[in-house]
Amino acid sequence: MTGGSGFIGGVLIKRLRAEGWGVRALARSERSAEIVRERGAEPVMGDLDDVQAMTDGATGAHVVFHAAAQLGEWGSRSEFEQGNVAGTRNALRAARAGGARRFVHVGTEAALMHGEPLVNVDERAPVRPDSKALYSATKAEAEIEVKNANGADLETVVIRPRLVWGVGDTTIMPSVAEAAAKGRWAWIGGGRHKTSTTHVENVVEGLWLGATKAAPGSVYFVTDGEPVVFRDFMTRLLATQGVQLPDKNAPRGMVGTLAAVGETAWRFLPLPGRPPVTRLAYWLASQECTIDISRARAELGYAPVKTIDQGMEELARAHSGGV
Repeated sequence: MTGGSGFIGGVLIKRLRAEGWGVRALARSERSAEIVRERGAEPVMGDLDDVQAMTDGATGAHVVFHAAAQLGEWGSRSEFEQGNVAGTRNALRAARAGGARRFVHVGTEAALMHGEPLVNVDERAPVRPDSKALYSATKAEAEIEVKNANGADLETVVIRPRLVWGVGDTTIMPSVAEAAAKGRWAWIGGGRHKTSTTHVENVVEGLWLGATKAAPGSVYFVTDGEPVVFRDFMTRLLATQGVQLPDKNAPRGMVGTLAAVGETAWRFLPLPGRPPVTRLAYWLASQECTIDISRARAELGYAPVKTIDQGMEELARAHSGGV
């Protein structure tokens, strides 16, 4: 497994161990090795550039899970391409060289994002390697690499969650809480659009089914089920951490223009830091993104294993120090 010290990877290790599987996890530092060891996996020292280390880890394994990725709204093209495209290509090479039978890739709905709402989309919608958001573009390219690698010697499967949340999240909740604390959070266009979400345990259920039931070469969306109103979900999510999001709104058109102009300026001028708002952040926070999971339900027997209510209660207990 790659990404075993991360959010999804950590929950996946625990699930695999509970199913009786042995797990080896790539670790690029002693701290990462300690984390995956605590989670029940055997660390393999190396990173996504180290094909030999990954090959050693994959040798004798039946399944390789690729959960590592270059995350974020902003960065250089080389960073995103190295982390998401070259890293995925290297992981595929290692899986094949190590003799693994199946490769399960953690995809994302962001691979479809190109500036327009995604309304009730399913697996027939095309990925967008031409997206102006580098995370979206490179995750699309990575998915193409995975699909093209499917063959007689290596079966590949892509599982795509949307807006992953839960105890241990190091991305969404911390970034929104920080923005609110700094007075930088506003609901774009009111925030009343609909969104699909995926609790981390539902992501892992999808990955388990991808490893054990999915047809070779297939792609599946997994979510919490019915979409929710973005503003209502985020308000409730941050409230579990004792954070009250402000009732402040920003016009959709103004923020979209600011994102486009800001990214252009930061790309072509020697400006420090990052733009005040990025295209990806604007898309994620202002546009409908609703997912049809009928295929996963019908072909894999997928059903969410944790409801939104259960996940929120769990977050609140964890924040208060409860079990």
